[in-house]
Amino acid sequence: MLHLHGWKPYQQGGKMRHPPDSPSALAPAGTTAIPGLIPDLIAGTPWPRWALIAGALAAGVLVVSCLVCAACCCCRRHRKKPRDKEAVGLGSARGTTTTHLVQPDVDSLESSPGGAQQWGRLQLSLEYDFGSQEIRVGLRHAANLRPGGTVDPYARVSVSTQSGHRHETKVHRGTFCPVFDETCCFHIPQAELPGTTLQVQLFNFKRFSGHEPLGELRLPLGTVDLQHVLEHWYPLGPPAAAEPEQVGELCFSLRYVPSSGRLTVVVLEARGLRPGLAEPYVKVQLMLNQRKWKKRKTATRKGTAAPYFNEAFTFLVPFSQVQNVDLVLAVWDRGLPLRAEPVGKVHLGARASGQPLQHWADMLAHARRPIAQWHPLQPAREVDRVLALQPRLRLHLPLPHS
Repeated sequence: MLHLHGWKPYQQGGKMRHPPDSPSALAPAGTTAIPGLIPDLIAGTPWPRWALIAGALAAGVLVVSCLVCAACCCCRRHRKKPRDKEAVGLGSARGTTTTHLVQPDVDSLESSPGGAQQWGRLQLSLEYDFGSQEIRVGLRHAANLRPGGTVDPYARVSVSTQSGHRHETKVHRGTFCPVFDETCCFHIPQAELPGTTLQVQLFNFKRFSGHEPLGELRLPLGTVDLQHVLEHWYPLGPPAAAEPEQVGELCFSLRYVPSSGRLTVVVLEARGLRPGLAEPYVKVQLMLNQRKWKKRKTATRKGTAAPYFNEAFTFLVPFSQVQNVDLVLAVWDRGLPLRAEPVGKVHLGARASGQPLQHWADMLAHARRPIAQWHPLQPAREVDRVLALQPRLRLHLPLPHS
């Protein structure tokens, strides 16, 4: 018989019994101690009683929240079913139902060709001088032009009553929000204001291909109060489907060497000339201080609307006079009656505007390097009006030493 130290049985009524409070008291065989299970678990847990109560409350709140969420989801599903049935039945609705009840998709709104989000905005100022009957159009800046790659935007301003007169801003490199800060004037009699439309077109400049339209603004001046100076933001719309008819384009390169004063013009080719030209050729003319100075011309090309020339001409222009020089390239046609008729002109120099001015500035900024570019031909009368030539005078300018 084994004897355990530290444990002594006690007698009660002549029988050996375990102490009543001993935790090692076992239940009789075949029975379970259910009434004392939870108290035994609580008593055997090392956590305090208040922590157990807090945990139980948190678990209860979590369970109730899950049940509430499930109930809400079920309610929403039941509510959507009638709407789906109504959407299917829109085709059988009566004529009193308006189209604004159907909401278009967000994707279709963003991809709308006339949406302001796609074409951007333009800040414009208008001022009409009733004395001189001129309208001053101030191009401030554009914002949020159409995204999609790098753009070099510039603006072209014209009015409907003067087809040959237009103003082009300089090109702004790599920006969707160009700041123009340029002003142009148009002579419009007061009586013609109600029927005149102001047109501002924005293009993406491309040196060796057609310029990509970015958007345009058409503003009827009859709807604008010109009694005061106006400055507003206007949404740009999509470009017109049909561009105004052009007389063609001319490609040439410019190169200037300041040390020797050599200005080299290489006439490369033309394209898009009107059909039926007999013998087109290009005349290169140099003006100094608004007076005709020097001129050269290419050979004629017979029976083609896209003649290729590739002829170079060199002029000696001192660096001190380069800002006083105007360069004009004109496409002419020597017809059968031996009478030349101008097809169109391109004006470059410090007094030019738009793409020609930018080309001239690029030539000066990159000395000794030829800069080639395509230019649309302008009406001859418009170029002559800008030049305002004086009677010809023979000029002898000192040339820099080689």
